[in-house]
Amino acid sequence: MTTRPPSSRSHPGAKPGATRQQIERRERFERARRDSLRAAADGPIIMYGWHTVTAALKNPARRLRKLLATENAARRLADKGVAPSLAPELVRPSAIAERLTADAVHQGLYLEADALPSPAVEDLPAQGVVLVLDQITDPHNVGAIFRSAAAFAATAIVTTQRHSPDASGALAKAASGALEYVPLVSVQNLARGLAALKQSGFLVVGLDSSGDADLAGLPLRAPLALVLGAEGKGLRQLTKETCDAVARIELPGEITSLNVSNAAAIALYIASWRLAGGQ
Repeated sequence: MTTRPPSSRSHPGAKPGATRQQIERRERFERARRDSLRAAADGPIIMYGWHTVTAALKNPARRLRKLLATENAARRLADKGVAPSLAPELVRPSAIAERLTADAVHQGLYLEADALPSPAVEDLPAQGVVLVLDQITDPHNVGAIFRSAAAFAATAIVTTQRHSPDASGALAKAASGALEYVPLVSVQNLARGLAALKQSGFLVVGLDSSGDADLAGLPLRAPLALVLGAEGKGLRQLTKETCDAVARIELPGEITSLNVSNAAAIALYIASWRLAGGQ
C-alpha cells in the first residue's frame, strides 16, 4: 500500500505537493514569526495596516521607533495629510510581508512603536463604562473588543498581566486604531482589580450565559464595569463571586451563546442605552 504525502492544504503557506517535512518546517517558521510579533517587556510593539498605523501616527503620545511604507502607502499618507514625526523608510511590499505572518494584511504600512502608558486601575476616573476581560487570550477577539469599546466611548479596558495577549500584531490590527483611544489597564490579580473598581464606586456586573438576570432588565448605573470571560470557560468562579451581579444577554434563537467580541458589543450597546435613560 502506498502512502500519500500530506496535503499542502493543511497549512495555508505550503506549496502544492509539499512533503510532511516541508510543511512542518513551514509551521516552525510561522511560529517563529508569531513569536517575533510578541512585544518584549522593554521592546517595541508591532503595528501594521492602514487604520492601525495612521491612528498611531496621529497620536502625539505614541513614541515611534521605525516606520516602513511602500511608495503607494507613503503617497496615500501625504494625500490624507498624515505627517508622521518619523520619516518613513520606503520599501517594497515584500520587505514588510517578510516581517509578518503569512496571513497578515499590511496595506503597505509597518510600524514599531513604544506601548502607551498604562494607568493604574485605582486611577481610572469613576465615570462611564469600563470593560474587564477575564483571561480572554485570542488577540483577534480582544482587538475587536477594543474597536467596540472605542465606538461606544468606553473609559478603559482592564486585562490581566498573564493569560492575555500583547497589544501588538494581530490584536492591534483587529483593533483598527482603537488602541489609541481606549486606555489599557493591566492588573496582576483580577479579583483585586475588581475590588479596586468597586472601591472607586463602580457597579461590577459579570456577563455569563448562566447569569440569573437579563442584562437589559438589570438596574444599571454609572460608573459601570462589565466583566467578560473567555469563550468556553466563561467567568472564573472567583471572578463571579467578586461581581455585584452576574447577568446574561437574553437570546431568542436556538443558539444561546455568542462570540465574546460580539457579546461585548451588545453589552456596550445595552449599557449605553440604559445609562442614557432608555427603559
